[in-house]
Amino acid sequence: MTLKAPHIQTEIPGPRSRELVQLEQRHLAPGLQGFALSSGIAVEQAEGSVIEDVDGNRYVDLIGGIGVNSLGHRHPAYTKALHEQLDRVTVGSFTSAPRAELIEEVAKVTPKGVDKVQLYSSGAEAVESAFRLAMNHTGHQEVVGYWGGFHGKTARALSVNGAGNAKTYGPLPPGHVLPFANCYRCPLKLKYPSCGIACADLAREQLRQQSTGSVAAVILEPLQGTAGNVIPPPEFMVRAQELAKEYGAVFISDEMITGFGRTGRWFACERSGVTPDIITIGKAFGAGFPISGIVAKGEIAQAKPWANPSGSSSSYGGNPLASAAALASIRILHNENVLGNVREVGKAMLDELRTWPDRLRWVGDVRGEGLFLGVELVADRQTKEPLPKKICDEIFQDGLRRGLLAMSYTHAIRLQPALTIDRDTALSGLSLLREAIEAVARRQGAA
Repeated sequence: MTLKAPHIQTEIPGPRSRELVQLEQRHLAPGLQGFALSSGIAVEQAEGSVIEDVDGNRYVDLIGGIGVNSLGHRHPAYTKALHEQLDRVTVGSFTSAPRAELIEEVAKVTPKGVDKVQLYSSGAEAVESAFRLAMNHTGHQEVVGYWGGFHGKTARALSVNGAGNAKTYGPLPPGHVLPFANCYRCPLKLKYPSCGIACADLAREQLRQQSTGSVAAVILEPLQGTAGNVIPPPEFMVRAQELAKEYGAVFISDEMITGFGRTGRWFACERSGVTPDIITIGKAFGAGFPISGIVAKGEIAQAKPWANPSGSSSSYGGNPLASAAALASIRILHNENVLGNVREVGKAMLDELRTWPDRLRWVGDVRGEGLFLGVELVADRQTKEPLPKKICDEIFQDGLRRGLLAMSYTHAIRLQPALTIDRDTALSGLSLLREAIEAVARRQGAA
């Protein structure tokens, strides 16, 4: 049966969802993903870009696992590959056909010369490994990130996060967080392109003032996800790479969210013409299976002790089942021209979003590249004051009751559906989101 959405037949959350969530919450520690807690739904099944809960309600899924669900739910070729591997071998660090073939496929799509792969199971694990490799290669200790950046919740990743989640953990490893090119909220109140990317000049000066000179790595998301799907000018990444070279540091492109087709390219660094020293990969890479990794230039990957036997390995990294999942994901992206779909559907979504500022007074900015799209909601367009969280939560709940799952619970709405989503489903999801914003605006007297 093909699942169709939206279809709402009970109150949200329904009685069966409430029962299961209450059972789970008896012993589940706090800290689950916010949208899962806010929705209160329990999932029964999913297909493509449709999720059905245990009460039979169906939703258009524009969350997409926050960039993980690249192929849509239950893609037949993907599930077939996993079923077949389950009948062979699922555990172990020995060479297997899926891992050998996967590493070969990864090296074919990364920028030329960035082709040495090591595999892990989470994004933060890969970022930490990239930092260790950079420190071994350079002999330096400091790491550098950017305002708004998010690279994980482990210690050294926290030291370069610009998302504000490092403030309560006390002393962290040496790190710096520099200004980022968020043009809608420019820290210098300038306009692109006449600004000349002045924020990059400010970042360079800040690092000069703060660093001891022992910079091991500069890490950058080519497009920032957690910050609200922020899209900087392509030149900003070029300037960040130049900064890394100035300090003899390794330049890392964190492509957890943007890699493997999200922007209509294999990797978002391509939009800037930049070849990083290291690329971190994850999320879409495994299309739902927890697998991540780093891809490094050969001369960097030789650095010891990272390069010693067991020096950079992981117990789960590249196990046969994970490798089969990622291999199937890459092959589907190739065989089904998924990147072409990303460009086509992404353009249709962005064209629709660009009509919203004229129709919705709360919409201050829309932006997008491929299926990496953002909508910024503001209480006042002149001051750009973010729409209050309470109102954003109301928009999320209103959308939920209409059959929509979207990251609309903050003022910076992020839209990252499956890369396989069709145009009609994508636009129907946007229609539900627009209706939710309109309905809440009417209730708030701001229509």
